[in-house]
Amino acid sequence: MKSDVKNIKLASKGKIRIEWAERQMPVLRSIKKRFSKTKPLKGVNIASCLHVTTETANLMITLKAGGANAVLCASNPLSTQDDVAASLVKDFGIPVFAICGEDNKTYYKHINAALSNKPDITMDDGADLVSTIHTSKTGKLPIGGTEETTTGVIRLKSMAKNKVLKYPIISVNDADTKHLFDNRYGTGQSTVDGIVRATNVLLAGKTIVVCGYGWCGRGFAMRARGMGAIVVVVEVDPVKGIEAVMDGFQVMTIAKAARIGDIFCTLTGDIHVIRPEHFKVMKDSAIVCNSGHFNVEIDIKGLKKMTKKKRIIRDFIEEYTLKSGKRINILADGRLINLAAAEGHPPSVMDMSFANQSLSAEYLARNASKMENKVYCVPEEIDSSIAKMKLRMMGMEIDKLTPEQEKYLNSWQMGT
Repeated sequence: MKSDVKNIKLASKGKIRIEWAERQMPVLRSIKKRFSKTKPLKGVNIASCLHVTTETANLMITLKAGGANAVLCASNPLSTQDDVAASLVKDFGIPVFAICGEDNKTYYKHINAALSNKPDITMDDGADLVSTIHTSKTGKLPIGGTEETTTGVIRLKSMAKNKVLKYPIISVNDADTKHLFDNRYGTGQSTVDGIVRATNVLLAGKTIVVCGYGWCGRGFAMRARGMGAIVVVVEVDPVKGIEAVMDGFQVMTIAKAARIGDIFCTLTGDIHVIRPEHFKVMKDSAIVCNSGHFNVEIDIKGLKKMTKKKRIIRDFIEEYTLKSGKRINILADGRLINLAAAEGHPPSVMDMSFANQSLSAEYLARNASKMENKVYCVPEEIDSSIAKMKLRMMGMEIDKLTPEQEKYLNSWQMGT
């Protein structure tokens, strides 16, 4: 199967970087070792639409070790690491369709190229493979799929609720060993990393507005405060709003926060969180970015209508000068700042996320025929086994209940 990558000559650099990431992914490495012996995915066609990074490369290598015919395309036009894509093709024989900076037409061309593999299992980060399959009138349906991120899960649960989902999906994002760590610690650290790399601004003393207090928002808010920032949280959920207050953050509407923020970051999964009326009242030279999945959280089209001129001021910064003379700086065209300007989540946290992907694929290969067309959580036994493996690989131990303690917890008859 042919591939489409930027430059195959970048492969040697990519291979070294893939090896570096693998050293920090011991759980996935352990799964790959078992997969190499047992081949649980032998003959299974897998199409993956994920961020093309060193961590994803190790997932693809693991799937291939398990016997899968794996193909990869990008889930974001700006997150592809071209050297990694080249190495997967040249050094590991895995077809890849991904070029950093590809336009929208090429993006969907690559999705369709991955689907030409006639997948038995899809792996999504944003549900674009599933959406494309469901709008296509040709080809066989996969037996099942997995979804990596919150935004994709929202889309898929909506499809299931409306009874239009045509095959079962396992929500990897809902696994405790995924969202509690990947979303919180991975997104938290990598979002700070992306903002700093793109802007070179000092975060200490800045007012940072975090839109959305899900696990990604919590992680970023925590890390921003750790860098000395004054953190304001914007939420629509009253429970999450209370949580943010009790975690020590200010909570207010975006209308109020727009007037005081220096840096804004959206992490909601929803559309037009920051709109023209907010740009209008922002400080001169405010920095605005997104760390949610799609580039729809910031109303850039609305901003353009207010703009008299714009220019690229740094590699990942587009400066919009409003008719009032005020300047608004948009990072990475509103796409994922942690992957566009930085390298995304560190390998050690993606170790658990991609362990979930690997074991969920194995589970689907064995059990998909017994599953309904709905969104499932990762089986608890898989989630728990990954946590146990990760602790062991970190050299940590947890305790065990004594028989007496176990009896007490399971009995309603025992008193105090």
